[in-house]
Amino acid sequence: MKRHRLFIGTFIVAALTVLAANAPAATAPARPNVIVLLADDAGWGDYSANGNQQLRTPNIDSLARGGITLDRFYVCSVCAPTRAEFLTGRYHSRSGVTGVSTGQERMSLEEKTIADSFKAAGYATGAFGKWHNGSQWPYHPRARGFDEYVGFTSGHWGEYFDPIIDRGDGRYTRAKGYIVDIVTDAAIDFIDRNKSRPFFCYVPYNTPHSPWGVPAADWERHKGKPITQTATNPAQESADETRVVHAMVENQDANIGRLLRKLDQLGLTENTIVLYFSDNGPNTWRWTGGMKGKKGGTDEGSLRSPFFIRWPGKIPAGRTLPEISAAIDLLPTLTALAGVPRVGTKPLDGRDLSARLLGRATEPGPERLLFSTWQRNITVRTQRFRLDAQGQLFDLVADPGQTTTVNEKNATTATELTAAAAAWRKEMFGDNAAATKSKAEKQAAKKAAKTAGENVGRGQAVDPRPIPVGYREFPATWLPARDAEPRGSTVQRSSGAPNSSYFVNWRSRDDSIVWNVDVHTAGTYAVEILYTVPAADTGSTIELSLNEAKLAGKVAPGWDPPLWTNQDTIPRPAGESKMKDFHALKLGTMKLPAGRGPLTLRATDIPGKSVMDMRALTLTLLP
Repeated sequence: MKRHRLFIGTFIVAALTVLAANAPAATAPARPNVIVLLADDAGWGDYSANGNQQLRTPNIDSLARGGITLDRFYVCSVCAPTRAEFLTGRYHSRSGVTGVSTGQERMSLEEKTIADSFKAAGYATGAFGKWHNGSQWPYHPRARGFDEYVGFTSGHWGEYFDPIIDRGDGRYTRAKGYIVDIVTDAAIDFIDRNKSRPFFCYVPYNTPHSPWGVPAADWERHKGKPITQTATNPAQESADETRVVHAMVENQDANIGRLLRKLDQLGLTENTIVLYFSDNGPNTWRWTGGMKGKKGGTDEGSLRSPFFIRWPGKIPAGRTLPEISAAIDLLPTLTALAGVPRVGTKPLDGRDLSARLLGRATEPGPERLLFSTWQRNITVRTQRFRLDAQGQLFDLVADPGQTTTVNEKNATTATELTAAAAAWRKEMFGDNAAATKSKAEKQAAKKAAKTAGENVGRGQAVDPRPIPVGYREFPATWLPARDAEPRGSTVQRSSGAPNSSYFVNWRSRDDSIVWNVDVHTAGTYAVEILYTVPAADTGSTIELSLNEAKLAGKVAPGWDPPLWTNQDTIPRPAGESKMKDFHALKLGTMKLPAGRGPLTLRATDIPGKSVMDMRALTLTLLP
């Protein structure tokens, strides 16, 4: 009997062991994927979810229906600052981002990004589209936490059809198709290749930013269509610009639909956080629900952005949260939602909204102030009020159009917010002057820009921080015209907007083009220049020099293509360069020592009328 019991006991233990061995292993809940979709220059009022009846954005709207709308979500006046605030969770003034071009858009290397945090946690990370926080390594997105990158690193781009783009190595090559399709294709491919592991996918689109280019099928739906919802001041609105913006937003919506369907096909929808917002107010005067302001200002319509976030089964569907929030909140919120430890020790300005989004907190957090600044003009937003850059107080609940000041009725609030703005100014800029000094600063900046060169563009002096060159892990350094300073009597930018410009009217041996560089690695560099020149003007001798290092060569062969006429649906705004196909001139190789100095391109002999038009120079560190 004893032996029988022993046998039964042994059998049961063995059976349980077999069952345990064949049972599914207990696993921790899968970490969510994260997709961040960012529009460029779209306003709060550019979506059917927000009441615009002149266009349809069903895919973007589906994020609102399937998730939460942050009804009072704020960004910056212009592009690069918003991107920096999203990436760091800190006000852009802390991170060295002071402008949108000529190096001022570069985010300090001391900052850690949201991608750094997700990458450290084992996520695949990719960015696809307009970066706008630094072009050269280690400012490049591949050095800021992103494993992969496809897009362009500057501000606005002059080519929307068959553009040149960076595929992650700092070299620009020509792609085929419409730029929004191209970056969406790259994002979908990234998702497909990383479907079996958690991923963080950032898709910063460059529409509806000008130039006004959109595929013909999208334009045909809006060409000649009546404008039934107008700008707050209808006299300021250009009907055709509004129509092309609507076409561009609908095109973007269709691309987002492709991306969302890919999630469905891969079975990833339930475990993917998807969010959408824009980087500033609308770039033209158009419908904003009656708000005051547009891109470049500091009023409500300049800073309020759409914001929709979806995570099926986790974030309640179809809800709207009324409390104020901002781009600085996204890093702490997304890392908390995903359970990802934050990389970096600098204090954040943003607030973790995860408990509110998940429904674990039923009330908003403590009262807060949101600050925004552009060109030292500071505005403060509370849940109810906005103190504008001129010190005028508005009740945004009663008066969303900012038509009537309420300083006298709310004197205590006006005084407190004025003091808060002064303290914030002192913290960010080291001074405590208000509007009077702001005007003086503008005059000083204008004078400095003129001293730096008449052709720098729109008063944007080239950033004094040197451009890093020559890293073994990233051998190619793209040095566009945007980052250089024209010197001399004739050479100038092709337009007042530096971002997608090139140098023209180079006719004198006294002219030069100068990049302030810092060579990280001494070595031999291959030099390539993107240029055009009429056949009759070929043969100029040019010299590239850095301190004692020099390289000379001839500008040949002739390459003089016409300006493109098929890029624009309607004429691009004045001040934006019309583009053309530039040819690569392999100038040769030169040995560069480590250290700082002016990398100078000049002509020593000009047999024709001009030297060349020049878009960019690339230095490639050879093995």
